[in-house]
Amino acid sequence: MKNVFNAADVAELTVRINALTSTTLPQWGKMSVDQMLAHVNVAYEMVYDNRHPKPSWLMRFALKTFVKEKVVGPTPYAKNSPTAPVFRMTGVKEFAREQQRLLAFLERVQADGTRTFEGKESPSFGPLTAAEWNVLFSKHLDHHLTQFGV
Repeated sequence: MKNVFNAADVAELTVRINALTSTTLPQWGKMSVDQMLAHVNVAYEMVYDNRHPKPSWLMRFALKTFVKEKVVGPTPYAKNSPTAPVFRMTGVKEFAREQQRLLAFLERVQADGTRTFEGKESPSFGPLTAAEWNVLFSKHLDHHLTQFGV
């Protein structure tokens, strides 16, 4: 698994992201490449943009109890795994804009470093370690880049 806090690993992820084109087709799943990029950006929006409502205390409890380990644990995601409603994308997205946003988010996470993320609160899971944040970002991104063959 790549380390989103490591410049060399972020450079490798950047190469993969830049290999995508607006016509890249998925190897599985229903999302188009522009939707996938917008989908992946949601995790970073939750950290940096505060655009998405925080789940209720009951939903947070359920997410921490039943979902957290799947998201921040080492086991890769299965193909066609279900996703939370906030991550579901419909309609056409602007490919170049979403691609550039993702690259900027990756650069920002890497620049902010582990100190910023150690103990940082996730809207869904509560405080996470920097290692858990890395898994959350890296595993999700790798899953979808692999989905699109890069």
